Amino acid sequence: MGMTIAEKILAKKGGLKQAGPGDLVTVEVDTVILFDNNFMTNRWREILKVKDPDRIIVVFDHRVPAATQASAVAQKIGRGFVAKFGIRRFHDVGYSQGISHQLVADHGYALPGSVLLCSDSHTCSAGVFNCVARGVGQPDIVYAAIKNETWFRVGETVRYELEGRLPRAVTAKDAFLQIAGEHGDHATQNVEYGGAGMQHLSINARKTLTTMSAELSAEFATFEPDDTMIEWVRARNPAPFEPVYPDRDAKYLAVRSVNLSALEPLVAFPDSVIGNSHPVAAAAGIAVDQAFIGSCANGTLDDLTLAAQVLAGRRVSPKVRFIVTPGSQTIYREALKLGVIATLADAGAVVTPATCGACGGGHLGLLGPNETCITATTRNFKGRMGDPSAKIYMGSPATVAASAITGVITDPREFLH
Repeated sequence: MGMTIAEKILAKKGGLKQAGPGDLVTVEVDTVILFDNNFMTNRWREILKVKDPDRIIVVFDHRVPAATQASAVAQKIGRGFVAKFGIRRFHDVGYSQGISHQLVADHGYALPGSVLLCSDSHTCSAGVFNCVARGVGQPDIVYAAIKNETWFRVGETVRYELEGRLPRAVTAKDAFLQIAGEHGDHATQNVEYGGAGMQHLSINARKTLTTMSAELSAEFATFEPDDTMIEWVRARNPAPFEPVYPDRDAKYLAVRSVNLSALEPLVAFPDSVIGNSHPVAAAAGIAVDQAFIGSCANGTLDDLTLAAQVLAGRRVSPKVRFIVTPGSQTIYREALKLGVIATLADAGAVVTPATCGACGGGHLGLLGPNETCITATTRNFKGRMGDPSAKIYMGSPATVAASAITGVITDPREFLH
């Protein structure tokens, strides 16, 4: 019987000829990412040995530079762990700083056909590179660091066929909001993306889809390989790999088409992403106190450039705090060289260091009581970005930038024709 991409990878990494829904599979883990939250004193237990330090990556991303005394202690513990085991791939505060999932893309850490683990729930982001990647709990991540293995229950797979091409001012974030609004929860299921429309989506746009698939409660989110992805990885990582394609007779729970050409800007209303997407017109005119672009989903160079195109020659409303957080310092430096940062700053945006920052309510832009935010990040749950009474609307970077200018939620097509 034919297998999906996720099933084929899990079968191979588990030493099996076949893997299907319901199977429990113990698999070899190729990459384990530990981040600063793993080293918090209320979670960390000293690891005495690791099987292969070269499979481990350590990243400080959630609260960097350290936002609290506790986060400073955690980062010191992490530096000790790196020194103890000679971890080569270490991203401390500074030149190589960034959100772990963005660093995976920047450095080609996720090889097609591999298994990648991290404790952050948006680890499925790496699936854009044709691998299986998932967030797991602290005990599982420690076990994987020590043993280079873990286990999964194989879920059923939903396939999304991407067709057409996104109109101007419409983004992959809008495509995700369409899927989340129409098809809802995908708990215990895998999501597989493919189709002719892939060729018109950059790696950054595709990564938005895999990253946001965590909000569908998907187990794994994978992309079918193509030359664009293969060239991206090979340009950043010399290690050999074999792309994994779904079998022609693969069995899916459902195969659904997404017509990119027919999409419009969408907004998720507060407190939920699932089943909560509306045309931007339904939210137009709602006053906002803060606008935020960043996170592992929308802190890419594409996203910052799009925001700059909206803002060029304009000013942010004096009633709005507009915060922009690049996904990595590499992205920041590229945006700096291209003049993107200057455009954002001249318009009145505040550009922060690369970090998770305001997305998870950690630092650099928390919300106060009864405030309203329009965000291009990963989540809009109650209390996610600060006070529980705050309202968080989610849209694309173009929608956020347009709203920052007017002071109310605004259709970005007013500024991008």
